[in-house]
Amino acid sequence: MNAPVKLPLLEKAEPRSKNRLTSLIGQRGATAVRAVLPPLLGILLFLGVWALIAARSDGLPGPGPTWTAAVALFSDPFYDNGPNDMGIGWNILHSLARVGVGFGLAALIGIPLGFAIGRFAFLSGMLSPIISLLRPVSPLAWLPIGLLVFEAAGPASIWVIFISSIWPIILNTAAGVASVPQDYLNVAKVLKLSEWKVLTRILFPSVLPHLMTGIRLAIGVAWLVIVAAEMLTGGTGLGFWVWDEWNNLNVEHILIAIIVVGLIGLLLEQSLLLLARRFDYAS
Repeated sequence: MNAPVKLPLLEKAEPRSKNRLTSLIGQRGATAVRAVLPPLLGILLFLGVWALIAARSDGLPGPGPTWTAAVALFSDPFYDNGPNDMGIGWNILHSLARVGVGFGLAALIGIPLGFAIGRFAFLSGMLSPIISLLRPVSPLAWLPIGLLVFEAAGPASIWVIFISSIWPIILNTAAGVASVPQDYLNVAKVLKLSEWKVLTRILFPSVLPHLMTGIRLAIGVAWLVIVAAEMLTGGTGLGFWVWDEWNNLNVEHILIAIIVVGLIGLLLEQSLLLLARRFDYAS
């Protein structure tokens, strides 16, 4: 009879594969812990400081009462009892709509203008004094002009967002165009490329990182400005809602609004970061 065949290699291979799997799981677990632990500790530290300050203050609610108020608030975020009594969901949507229109107009005008300023020295010299004069003006200083021209709170808020967010787009786009190596443009001259091909084949891929930086700065400015503008104009929106809750001495809702504003701003910025990575020609 033939002796049974032994498979020593298979017996040794099985524990090795298990060791590799365990090592891989351990590495991924350690990476996950390193990614999650610092933000978690930061949030806990923030909540601890908040609770400590609230314990020493008579009017400031702590994390616990604020969480209870938030659960009740978001249980019905889209109720509508008239223009002065709407759920927080409607106010968020109204603010986002105004930011979207104002920021969209700023991008529609600012991006081509930034390309033109960076491309043509004469235009840059002509518009630079105007931009330098108007850019440092406080956003809310433009609100009375908007109310005078448009005679309505909504368009005036959109105007403030537009005039505040257009400058980062123009300046960063123009800086990106000006930083394109001259050799690229010289090659385009030799090849007799049209201005459209120079724009789409040379300038746009090179300027995209600067452009996305300008857009991120602009959306941040727009989201900051809308809350202040809505506080002054009234009507609907997060800014008006915060002011209305202050008049009602509902501090929990004001704190909730602050957190909501921060979370929405974070989501907007992260969305633009993902978009920038999607269209990053250098990667």
